[in-house]
Amino acid sequence: MPPQYEEVDIGEDQPVRCLKNGLWFLEEEGQKFVVLLTPAYTYSEPTGLQFQIATVNNPEGTQITQRFFRHLENAVLKAECYRGKILSLEQSDHSYLGESTGITVHKLRGVEREEVILPNKTLELLERNVIQFVGQRDRLAKFRLATKKGILFYGPPGTGKTHTIHYLANALEGHTMFLITAEQVGLLGEYMTLARLLQPSVVVIEDVDLIARERTEMDVCEQVLLNRLLNEMDGLKEEVDILFILTTNRPESLERALASRPGRIDQAIEFPLPDEEGRAKLVRLYARGLELTDELVDAIVRRTEKVSAAFIKELMRRSFQFHLERDGTGRLELQDVENALEEMLFRGGSLNLKLLGAENRLPASDVRE
Repeated sequence: MPPQYEEVDIGEDQPVRCLKNGLWFLEEEGQKFVVLLTPAYTYSEPTGLQFQIATVNNPEGTQITQRFFRHLENAVLKAECYRGKILSLEQSDHSYLGESTGITVHKLRGVEREEVILPNKTLELLERNVIQFVGQRDRLAKFRLATKKGILFYGPPGTGKTHTIHYLANALEGHTMFLITAEQVGLLGEYMTLARLLQPSVVVIEDVDLIARERTEMDVCEQVLLNRLLNEMDGLKEEVDILFILTTNRPESLERALASRPGRIDQAIEFPLPDEEGRAKLVRLYARGLELTDELVDAIVRRTEKVSAAFIKELMRRSFQFHLERDGTGRLELQDVENALEEMLFRGGSLNLKLLGAENRLPASDVRE
């Protein structure tokens, strides 16, 4: 029978051909043994690969088995296929066991440093506790200080938490990033195994309040997931190079065992609604390719108090739509912006404001001029 291969996507131009089945008859120092490679199945669902070794039942055979698996583990540690990439685990829609069925490699949009529009204090905290911390890991390790860390990003929806994670994915060169949604916390054990193998790594859990809210509000299954998260964060050795980044829109609802204990969360970073300076930068950022006057930017800033960065991004897109509808030439006018604001703030009702990140908006009488 010819060898059977599987094409595995590793995020490169070409997939990697991986052997699915194999049988090797080997000999080492006069000791013969057999290695069998087969897919691993659970209730007809593929869950990985498995190696089986048959040796003579003696001390030499035991040593051969131990050396084989040490060699296999070292090969995984040195492998470059997934290292430094952005990964998540696949899960079958019909799996009742919560096991993963493969790895997905993500290609996030590139976000540069100048595209992260946050208050100076927020940027300083971010740089010090993430970028600088990672850069100082080797020196910290020499003094036997922990090289793992937990960071909490919190703030209203649309203020740039996920946007900043996209920036960090590019800025933390050589780090493997794992993206975990709240419903995937059942796979946390598998994620952490990969995070240890592919370190230095970043483990991102978005909307962590969905599984880490106050225990009094949780059922038994949810408490199991929370305990698994706490145990994984606690169980890591101090010298592992793993950075946890947790995000939430509702920090007040987090379980105190997670939010109030150093070693799990070492630094909370608030992502507030943008101030005037931030809104002006966001307008220029999301209006790239359009001609804007300083007077128009000032007018937009005045009209967008207490809105999120996501709101301004959508405002600029929608303003340009009105601009195109009147056959504009690339120079945005105040009327384009006013038409977009009218549609976004007043025609969609309160639900639309919430969806766009403008539910804290001032009353209409205060914003129309």
